[in-house]
Amino acid sequence: MVEQPEDAVEVRPPESVAVGRVAVRLSLKRAIAEMGVGRGARVLTSLNQVGGFDCPSCAWPDPQAGHRSHAEFCENGAKAASWEATRDRVDRGFFATYSVEELRAQSDHELEAHGRLTEPMYLARGATHYAPISWDDAFALCASRLTAMPSANRAAFYTSGRASNEAAFLFQLLARRLGTNNLPDCSNMCHESSGAALMETIGVGKGTVNLDDITDHADLIVIVGQNPGTNHPRMLSALEAAKRRGARIVSANPLPEAGLVRFKNPQRARGLIGRGTALTDRFLSVRVNGDLAMFAGVNKVLCEREDRAPGTVVDRDFIDTYCDGFDEAREGWRALQWSAIETASGLSREQIEAFADDVVAAKSVIVCWAMGITQHRNAVATIREIVNFLLLRGNIGRPGAGPSPIRGHSNVQGDRTMGIWEKMPDWFLDRLGDEFGFEPPREHGYDTVDTIRAMRDGRIDVFVALGGNFVAATPDTAVTEAAMTKCRLSVHVATKLNRSHLVHGEEALILPCLGRTERDHQASGEQFVTVEDSMSMVHQSRGRLTPGSPNLRSEVSIVAGLGEALFGEDLGWRAMADDYRVIRRHIEHVVPGFEDFEERVATPGGFVLPRGPHDSRTFHTATGKARFTRNALDAIEVPEGHLILQTVRSHDQFNTTVYGLDDRYRGIEGGRRVVFVNEADLAEQGLRDADLVDLVSVYADGERRAACFRAVAYPTPRGCAAAYFPEANVLVPLDSTALTSNTPTSKSIIIRLERASGPDA
Repeated sequence: MVEQPEDAVEVRPPESVAVGRVAVRLSLKRAIAEMGVGRGARVLTSLNQVGGFDCPSCAWPDPQAGHRSHAEFCENGAKAASWEATRDRVDRGFFATYSVEELRAQSDHELEAHGRLTEPMYLARGATHYAPISWDDAFALCASRLTAMPSANRAAFYTSGRASNEAAFLFQLLARRLGTNNLPDCSNMCHESSGAALMETIGVGKGTVNLDDITDHADLIVIVGQNPGTNHPRMLSALEAAKRRGARIVSANPLPEAGLVRFKNPQRARGLIGRGTALTDRFLSVRVNGDLAMFAGVNKVLCEREDRAPGTVVDRDFIDTYCDGFDEAREGWRALQWSAIETASGLSREQIEAFADDVVAAKSVIVCWAMGITQHRNAVATIREIVNFLLLRGNIGRPGAGPSPIRGHSNVQGDRTMGIWEKMPDWFLDRLGDEFGFEPPREHGYDTVDTIRAMRDGRIDVFVALGGNFVAATPDTAVTEAAMTKCRLSVHVATKLNRSHLVHGEEALILPCLGRTERDHQASGEQFVTVEDSMSMVHQSRGRLTPGSPNLRSEVSIVAGLGEALFGEDLGWRAMADDYRVIRRHIEHVVPGFEDFEERVATPGGFVLPRGPHDSRTFHTATGKARFTRNALDAIEVPEGHLILQTVRSHDQFNTTVYGLDDRYRGIEGGRRVVFVNEADLAEQGLRDADLVDLVSVYADGERRAACFRAVAYPTPRGCAAAYFPEANVLVPLDSTALTSNTPTSKSIIIRLERASGPDA
């Protein structure tokens, strides 16, 4: 793959303010370039509006109907919509011109910049070019390869978080009707640790906070392991509302991020011509993987203060009524040594005590986090410790309080609700079987990491992906790519060309689908789909554009078409494709919380799913109570001369989709192969800012190398570094995963820096 020459990278000081007029100008410039003025106006005025379509980017919730801006989108939402609604096309002539080998040599940014896919394409065994194939023939080919397998467990069905509730429900039904629970998805790589920890401790695997808890009620908002300015920019508006109401914000992150320093709201005069709003009141420059120690430290402080002044710090009424395990957890905090807390967290005792002052002064506290927390070996323990922190002062089940994991993809939470999980409980499988009259498989299937292992070991014949860019998104890139080539057939439902279409099985299919921006007409008329946001709101999404090609099919139509090719009309596949109301009736019968689905989702803004801890302080855990846990302080150990690397996004990307080669807020222009390192760490290794280095990760099974990165001196804690994914994914060992959740440890990679030895050095 050809990479951007790193001598073209320009570096300037990072910014300390986010959004403002620059973001408006760049959003409009990109929209006009990709879509044109008229088309762009139709798209952007429908984005996140009632009766419009849900942003294909992040899962940040929308304000209530009637309280939305006319421009209810952020810069990165505009990029995502423009990227999808581009006028550029990738047709059969394109594939006739470019061989797979030639396309493989292009960068991820170049591949997706070619435009929208227009018709099904097939790569025959031994062929050099993709060629057109009809939909019927594509379904027949896929069905024949699936039915030829000796076992249904030799197939894997991967799901991207962009799939709608209706498509996801159908996809899991297809896999289980075939006879497998091999349903890896992007949750396995991002918030699986959140789900595991929250299910154990409060009995629901998602957050318990509403948008108005942040904007209207919280006294203190703690943001850890998250960069809202790039990954969830509309969150900044909610934080601004909280700040102007008088809330206090503490942010803890290894990198200082512009979006948490100052926000210039482009929809307010003070954001366009004024100084904007200062957001963070206290910034804690926590060491990479130091969050568990930080929260354990503040919990220790809170308990010590309670011991000195009983009844003034800890909410004993809440603990005695709703919780268990407190005494054991308290003994664990008492046993902690401050020297260990300070070393592991990278913070001083004084900093943690000051954080505790903020906590004690607040009646209601919310903790928001993202993948900076979830992608460590001890991620589940860290999130359990966050829950401990909230339970100590009764900060669950009242306004302005609770845990709030912020999901990164637009319907990744909804996909899990719909049954996209390799370990769905028996009650769900019972209800699914009763609804459709078959016996779903009970054996747990493969998650993402186990799917890669199975492909590597020759135990997967057919890989089917509903969206996403599997080989670019997953860890251990060289291993994953080699594993994919061992499949007999790889199938990708997609809107644009990406890396995964070029690292394929013996045979490959690309099945082009409608995007969120496009109208979806089926036999019964125009359809809408539904999605679930980070705060459990379920609402409609309805595209407004004419489809980019007459040969595109909706994701629902594609999954149903494959189901019909496999099984005939046994479960009513065609009826579900013709009218999505049929699917929603099935969902209503199978998935709790979706009673009267069709009627409730017709309400402007949709409806919220039940969450016991939020609604009634009901905790469906093993003991029926919220659970304190004792979590060992096991921060990652780094050998001398090495660093802890975390992978991050640039401001010009969403997940593996690279919109451009800049990272405006961090001061990077024209390239992506950069590594952010503390200046003192560079000097200690005889390096300087702008030197070209190789990144070498060190793990029990050997070393991995990512060549020729530009070193950028940056204010990150000593011993820590950061680089962009997917470029750095090659450094993440497949077997380095979080305990319990099996999530890749993309935020805890032990590396050393070596002077670059390649031709660009």
